[in-house]
Amino acid sequence: MTDSLLPPNASALDRAAEQVMATHLSAIPQPHRALWNPDTCPLSHLPWLAWSMGVEAWRSEWPEAIKRAIVRNAIQVQRQRGTIKSVRDTVASFGGAISIREWWQTTPRGTPHTFELVFTMTGQDGAQSSAAFVQDVMAEVARVKPLRSHFTFIQGLNASASIKLAAVGRPMAYARLDMAVQ
Repeated sequence: MTDSLLPPNASALDRAAEQVMATHLSAIPQPHRALWNPDTCPLSHLPWLAWSMGVEAWRSEWPEAIKRAIVRNAIQVQRQRGTIKSVRDTVASFGGAISIREWWQTTPRGTPHTFELVFTMTGQDGAQSSAAFVQDVMAEVARVKPLRSHFTFIQGLNASASIKLAAVGRPMAYARLDMAVQ
């Protein structure tokens, strides 16, 4: 088997032209793998990659890490669209943590096909939890949630601090007891 695309009845001139073109074409870089990988795709080409992966919402003001995470999770979210898993994956793409409580998990039971979504933004990757950013998260959740379900959005706050404790122990009384068994 030969690597030529020419038919068997090609002339010598055709074969010579094919070899010359092959040497010139092999010098042109072909970064197809890098362009189709969300982690290695240049930032200028990322919107086109997102479009080809089926991402429906795209904001130029989002941080680069969030854009890459949304493109990275796009196929998984599209496969599981309409499930709680897709809601979790979508919010995870934005760098937030969520807690979901469905209607049958509340006491007393809530309205059927409703859920509460507690969104906690950690502020990682340079993303600020502005009103526009939270609105974008809510729009994406509304896009991937089950169509019959309605949700209540609650924004949480995650704060952490460290406490430094020091303790000193000092014996106040010491007594030596001798006991004999009789």
